Amino acid sequence: MAPSGDGAHDDDEQPEARLNRELIELLNELRVALPGVQVLFAFLLTVPFSNRFQSLTGSQRAIYFATFVGTTIATGLFMAPTAYHRIRFRQGDKERMIQTSNRFAIVGIAFLALSVTLAVVLTADLMFGLATAVIVGLGALAFLVWAWFAIPLTRRMQDQDDDG
Repeated sequence: MAPSGDGAHDDDEQPEARLNRELIELLNELRVALPGVQVLFAFLLTVPFSNRFQSLTGSQRAIYFATFVGTTIATGLFMAPTAYHRIRFRQGDKERMIQTSNRFAIVGIAFLALSVTLAVVLTADLMFGLATAVIVGLGALAFLVWAWFAIPLTRRMQDQDDDG
């Protein structure tokens, strides 16, 4: 039996049951992440139609557009596992579907971190100026990288050291 990759080493779990559980876990995680990215995306869709948008500088518009594009990509990546599952449903491709969807989710999280950081930078720039925005943006990015990537990757390396 292939390892589950999540530390659950249940000898009674059959490979098909493991794949089903992993797929359900992935889809549940995406159900948590997707509403956040959708709210950000919906908000960004309304920004150009506000009165203040015309007063943004060229660099502020570039930051806005990068945020918008990053959020669009994150949304697409978070939705990709659903499309993949629907198209490949019942074709015996569940292991590859889970691996591919996991990659979509991780890259989607990275684009979401970038988009949130850029939204923070734009907001801080509008409120306090570019110098403060850069400092606050770097802090936000550092926090998101630490919370979303460094902690789980550090734990992964520790687990590998413990196993090996």
